[in-house]
Amino acid sequence: QVQLVESGGGSVQAGGSLRLSCVVSGYTYTNWCMGWFRQAPGKEREVVASIYTGGSFTYYADSVKGRFTISQDNAQNTLYLEMNSLKSEDTAMYYCAADPYSSGGTCRSDFGYWGQGTQVTVSS
Repeated sequence: QVQLVESGGGSVQAGGSLRLSCVVSGYTYTNWCMGWFRQAPGKEREVVASIYTGGSFTYYADSVKGRFTISQDNAQNTLYLEMNSLKSEDTAMYYCAADPYSSGGTCRSDFGYWGQGTQVTVSS
């Protein structure tokens, strides 16, 4: 059974940094799409960043480009999201997601496996 467990959320002042982690279990950590999503109160869930674990391509939402970095540690089956220069608008519940990669896919949608989420609160 695929399980994703996030950690690393918390409260930080604007301009600060946080690193989110997502430990994945239940499948071999290759050739999957992995992503970070977020949902703020009253807003739809949106993709923040994603990565194809079997290759090198990544995707970032325009709102986080240059500030957030997604990375993976295959040996530890862990996905990370390094968040710098945080803004109040980054406040949201952040979710880790995974799904097997489909040839030609973009790793931006149709994720079937989700973690429970970790809260990030940025105060201005």
